[in-house]
Amino acid sequence: MIHTKTKPVAYRRKREGRTNYAKRRRLLESGKPRLVVRFSNKQIRAQLVTFQPSGDRVEAAVDAAALRKLGWKFSAANLPAAYLMGALAAQAALAKGQTEAILDTGLATPLPRGRLFAFLQGALDAGLRIPHGEAIFPSPERLRGQHIAAFAAQVPEKEEKGRAPQFAEYLKNGLRVESLPEQWEALCQKLGVSPKQEHQEKTKKGKK
Repeated sequence: MIHTKTKPVAYRRKREGRTNYAKRRRLLESGKPRLVVRFSNKQIRAQLVTFQPSGDRVEAAVDAAALRKLGWKFSAANLPAAYLMGALAAQAALAKGQTEAILDTGLATPLPRGRLFAFLQGALDAGLRIPHGEAIFPSPERLRGQHIAAFAAQVPEKEEKGRAPQFAEYLKNGLRVESLPEQWEALCQKLGVSPKQEHQEKTKKGKK
């Protein structure tokens, strides 16, 4: 009789490419609450999650609705919104008595100076302690959305609807993209946050 070795079946979420269990184990071994952040084309969601023997427990959560409630009228998924969401998530965690967390990015690969680092800087600036290495944060200009406003200014008004569909919703609602940095600054004042120089210095050191 021929005996063949049976191959163990991977967990369903691993088979579906939804969970990296090795990474999850390392996060849980830290003993810190996880600040779980997920990005989509329309919004950013963040949850503060603690591990319980019976399963994960969500202590606090924020999404695009929290950002809209503050008065943000632009995309809830762009880089300036990511900074604001990081600050909101940190403040929600602090309100629950949690002063530190470890960042859980899931299967996402962080891009230097991208939305994930904008989110991280927002959380750090709001006072939440999160371990991080030689992070590469976006410049203050990009956090404010000046690159978006500058791009919009280069598009002729007659072409905005046809060649820049990303601005169509703004135009429909009577919004001018050039006002995005000012609205971002106003919300930062509401939240009591601003990009700290120490994080920008880390980024500058990383460029050398």
